[in-house]
Amino acid sequence: MSSWIAVIGVCAATLGVGALGLRLSRTTSDFYVASRMVSPRWNASAIGGEYISGASFLGVAGLIFATGSDMLWYSIGYTAGYLVLLALVAAPLRRSGAYTLPDFAEIRLRSAGVRRVTAVLVVGIGWLYLLPQFLGAGLALRTATGAPGWVGTAIAVLVVVANVTAGGMRSVTFVQAFQYWFKLTAIALPVVLLLIVWHHDGGTSPGAVAGRVWSEPLSGGDHPVYRTYSLLLALLFGTMGLPHVLVRLYTNPDGQAARRTVLTVIALIGGFYLFPPVYGALGRIYAGDLLTSGTENDAMMLLLPGRMLGEPWGDLATALLTAGAFAAFLSTSSGLTISVAGVLSQDLLRGRWRASVSGFRIGAALAVLIPAVLSLLGVRTGLADTVTLAFALAASTFCPLLVLGIWWRGLTRAGALAGLVVGGLLASTAVLLTVWGTVDGGWPSALLGQPAAWTVPSAFAVMMLVSRLTRRTPGVNTIMVRLHAPESLDLDRGD
Repeated sequence: MSSWIAVIGVCAATLGVGALGLRLSRTTSDFYVASRMVSPRWNASAIGGEYISGASFLGVAGLIFATGSDMLWYSIGYTAGYLVLLALVAAPLRRSGAYTLPDFAEIRLRSAGVRRVTAVLVVGIGWLYLLPQFLGAGLALRTATGAPGWVGTAIAVLVVVANVTAGGMRSVTFVQAFQYWFKLTAIALPVVLLLIVWHHDGGTSPGAVAGRVWSEPLSGGDHPVYRTYSLLLALLFGTMGLPHVLVRLYTNPDGQAARRTVLTVIALIGGFYLFPPVYGALGRIYAGDLLTSGTENDAMMLLLPGRMLGEPWGDLATALLTAGAFAAFLSTSSGLTISVAGVLSQDLLRGRWRASVSGFRIGAALAVLIPAVLSLLGVRTGLADTVTLAFALAASTFCPLLVLGIWWRGLTRAGALAGLVVGGLLASTAVLLTVWGTVDGGWPSALLGQPAAWTVPSAFAVMMLVSRLTRRTPGVNTIMVRLHAPESLDLDRGD
């Protein structure tokens, strides 16, 4: 019962905080980018809220529980990706004056074709990232209350659509900033109780834990060295290509504010990722019999307090973790829905719906429909693994487009289009074969399960080679000045 109260409470709080943003959302710019007036601290909290997804809240602990300390690279990679974003992309992207990634592609390359391909990729990455959020919502509610999985998915869908369509980016900014601090509290407080119990039980020293129950994997894939390096490549370079992260940079007043935002984000999410490994290690000691496969390992974190604390503290800790997990699903889903809805309304809807508030709301409803239906069919990969595939797809497409588009004058329309298509097809094929469990074991499984090590270089190589062989985009010097000149200069940076 307490878990139901916790879920209802976090959903009500989400809608209540979102209503505050609704009172302030009046224009199209409010819905898309909050009129570009979000301060760095507020924006950093909102980015932390949407970035810390169900894969971070439940999935990382589940991976460490199942596979051992090698999975600490997930936490490191999720955080370090923002360093690459800060160094290469944050400020120039904000200076571009774009609302969305397709906007940036058109501004830089002046090509409707590149814009359309970019729009399709934004929607595809958004759907792939939304899939584990809805899967996790169903898993969390089923584990905590025994309700059918589709109930949790339906609740998440309804709350996200209601919140996003009511107030757009301004409303979601308030919600996600609140949810970051709530998620940090929800994951940190139970850890204190669990560590007290562990210590009272004669807590094994950290070194003994690492040697006895943590470092030896209970399960894992073939070719771990390749998987680790490919994982890091996907996380480091995929972060800059995530549509729901990049759209946040457009809400800052200027490029300097965008840099401060990303720097603050690194501190916020770095603090959060201290906690999931503790759950994974304690799960090895107290819940090793729960090891299964796929998404079921992600439920360990919700079952652990009941084993270690007993009643009533175990029930209360589980309720708090369930509420935090649901907040993670809702905040990340809201950010993804915003980015996908913006692209759908600007690039796929036509007539009076295009680039309007009404079109945005229709796009938001469409954005959640496909992943919600697919989540009910089930997938073979865990939450964190599925999210990593979205990172790999982003790294194989938008990373080359952004890095070369911002820093290399020689990128051409044909080169960008060829690189996006090749990288997108290679990574999408690997994603589909992995999610539906078509390949098992050996090098094929490793290459498809972690494809970034070969798809990212392929996309870069194709984009650069074709650009060398084709004609340079006209007016590129003017565009490069716009991307790199300080905001203090009086330049035309768009609306």
